[in-house]
Formats: sequence, C-alpha cells, structure tokens
Amino acid sequence: MEDTSRVKIESLVSAQRIFFKTHATRDLEFRIGNLKKFRTAILKNEAKISDALWLDLHKSPEEAYLTETSIVLGEIESHLKHLRSWARPKRVPTPLPILPSSSRILYEPLGTSLIIAPWNYPFQLLLNPLVGAISSGCCVLLKPSPYTPHIAKVMEELVTEIFDPAYIAMVQGGREVNQMLLEQRFDVIFFTGSPALGKIVMQAAAQFLTPVVLELGGKSPCIVDAAANVKLAARRIAWGKCINAGQTCIAPDYLFVHHSVKDLLVKEFAIAVEEMYGKEIKESRYFPRIVNAKAIERLQKLMLHGKISYGGEVDASQKFIAPTIIEDVQPDFPIMQEEIFGPVLPVMTFDKIGTVVDFINSNEKPLAFYYFGPGKVAREILIKTTSGGGCINDTLMHIANHHLPFGGVGNSGMGNYHGKFSFQAFSHSRAIVSSVTWIDLPFKYAPFKFFKWVKKIL
Repeated sequence: MEDTSRVKIESLVSAQRIFFKTHATRDLEFRIGNLKKFRTAILKNEAKISDALWLDLHKSPEEAYLTETSIVLGEIESHLKHLRSWARPKRVPTPLPILPSSSRILYEPLGTSLIIAPWNYPFQLLLNPLVGAISSGCCVLLKPSPYTPHIAKVMEELVTEIFDPAYIAMVQGGREVNQMLLEQRFDVIFFTGSPALGKIVMQAAAQFLTPVVLELGGKSPCIVDAAANVKLAARRIAWGKCINAGQTCIAPDYLFVHHSVKDLLVKEFAIAVEEMYGKEIKESRYFPRIVNAKAIERLQKLMLHGKISYGGEVDASQKFIAPTIIEDVQPDFPIMQEEIFGPVLPVMTFDKIGTVVDFINSNEKPLAFYYFGPGKVAREILIKTTSGGGCINDTLMHIANHHLPFGGVGNSGMGNYHGKFSFQAFSHSRAIVSSVTWIDLPFKYAPFKFFKWVKKIL
C-alpha cells in the first residue's frame, strides 16, 4: 500500500483537533453509538478479517478468532456494559478541614490520540486500544504495521466505512510515516512494540510533554518446579509458545526447569506439540508462520548456540520454523540476550529456586511471568520478583480477563489497558472541590486566627 503523505497526516491531525473542540465526542450517547457501529462492522467483516490474517501470518480461522477478533469484540461488550458507570463523576470523601465543601472526580477525554500497533497481533493490538479511546471520548489516528498488509487494508476499509476521518482515521506506511506522526502534537500516544522503539516514541513525546502508554515486551521467564504437574505444565507451555508461532509479547521466552523433571518436561512438550499440530507440523493448517524473511534469519542465528533436543526444522521458503527446544543454554548466549519472538524455547535447569529468582531480578523487568508448582512457593516468588503480569500454573491467560490491567513495568512498558483500564488510559481524572457560598470560615486567611486550634484539627 502507498505510504500516507506528510500533507495528509497534518491535515488529519488538524481536522481531528478541530472536531474534538466541538465537544461532540464527550457526549455519552455519541460514544455508545460508535461502539455499537464498531461492533457491527467487525461482525460484518469477520470473514475478511480471518482471511487477511491467514494471508499475513497463516493464522487459522480458529486462532484468528480466539486471539484477535473475539478479544476486540469482548472489549466492546465490556465497555458497552459498564461505560455509563465508568464515565459518571465519582463522589469522594471530603476531609474535615475543608467541609462543608464536596469533592468529586470528573473523567474527561485526553483529546487527540495516536495508536501505533505492531504486526504480531495486528487486528487486536490496533483496535483493542481504539475501544478505550472511543469510550473516553478521544479522536484517534491509527497506524498499523506495514508487515501485515492484508489485514492493514481490511482494517482501513472497516475504519473508513464507519467513522468520519475527522473523528477516527487510519494512515499507512513504514518507519518514515512513524517519524512523521511522532513529529505531530497529540494529547496521548499509545504504542505497542519493542523496548527499543518505545524509547524513540517516548523521546518524541517528551518534546510536547505528551503522555504515553507503552506496551513493550522483553524476556518473560517460565519456571517449572520439581513439584509441578509436569505433563500439564508441558502442555500449557507448548500452547503458550506455539500460539502465533511464538510471536507473542507475553509468550514464555525462556524456561527454568528443576533438574529432576527436565527430561520428562522436554518429552511431554514434544508430545503436547504433536497432539496439537500432528507429527508433520509444517502441514498443519493450525500452525502459523513467521512474519517475514528477516525474522526467519534472526531466529536462525539465535538457534546456533546450545543443543537442539526437539524440533529445529526451518523452511525459509514457507516462513516456517518448527517448535524447538534448545538445551545446554548459557546466560551469555545470544538467545538469552534478546526477546526471541518465535517458537524457540531455551531451557536451563536449577536446583534451588533462589538461583532462578536472582537471575530474573538481575535482568530487565519482564512483561509476563509464569510459574508451575505449589501455590505457597508461587506466592513467595511473586513477592520476590516483579513483572507486568503473569500466571500461576498456566501461560498467557491473564490477557483474557478484561477485569485485569494488562501492561508492562520498566523496560517492558508503562501504563496499562483492557476493560476499565482502557477507559482510564485515554482519560484524565480531574479533581474538583465545590465550596459553598453561604459560609466562609476565616481560618485559611491571614492573619490565621485561632491557628493553634486549626493545627490540632489538621
């Protein structure tokens, strides 16, 4: 697709600023009406969305629905159900010294927003934040990844069909277009991508002191303890690593397994993979593909160190890499220095859980954290580590609950969204105190009479 020009970008930003100043987007019925139109358009175009995701990433219709379409539809349903409550001004207690005033919080839209999404979940990661932006009353400029052009085209058609571009519009292009967008002034920027690109976004936003939500990534650890249900752990880890061929920001990135159950876990991992995709994994319609040749080349280099004990097949012509286990991994190997973003799982063993905790804490804060084992140990490890989110005895599932905030911490991101947290991400919580006029207590005015008594009250 043709890159959007600078003139077009500047025109859209200007038009959205003008439209936002009309205050039309603040009307609750306007927001609810547009959420309903959004839902209708997704349902109408569900087949097109599925076909496009197949062409771009070889996602089966089932996986496309479970990991992309259903998440956005579920988010819309949640907002339609709760938006009136979320948007209602909230009364809060007023302390004694400022009575008889009253206090409340008003939720107001931040204004014109920019949402930039990556290629790995191109539908979900662009349009799920859009739900929060609509709910809060913002205008939105959307920017999908150029690496998944078929779904980018479908999304542009969908957005163009239902929204006035002065309200919500989409632009297309690569890094040059990103740069042009970041030169514009927005009221909030929502970015999903790598930590390296997140730093560029944050640096650009600093010029205007624009608030940012950064959904990044990193190396999410997975621990399997000696007392874990190894068969179940292997199955859930294989599922979490193979969804979207491992191109998931919260996929288990590396595995620490107790030495006593390591061989059993590797064996059960292989069994679980073949139960899901068959022995001829490349022939399975359910196993996705790597996004492009550059990503294949990067992953192949990461697979050069250590011993491949399962998988290892690469077919660059079909953008295929088989689910792979690599053992005898050392912390200084290249595969342990960057987020893998593929179906390759490096495995290290441990004797004492404290060693694992020390290793995790010596690296950047991860986006996700997974532990398989007893609840008592899990609670102890959670206290001693940090991450954006995580699961105990499962993988990925924390993203499926819109009552939970989804986001990173430190190098893995800042801010969060999903459900009410999406509404808050695009809103400003405005503190208001309303004072009465029928009385005006003199204590706050100079010369501060009865100060000794006032001090006691305070």
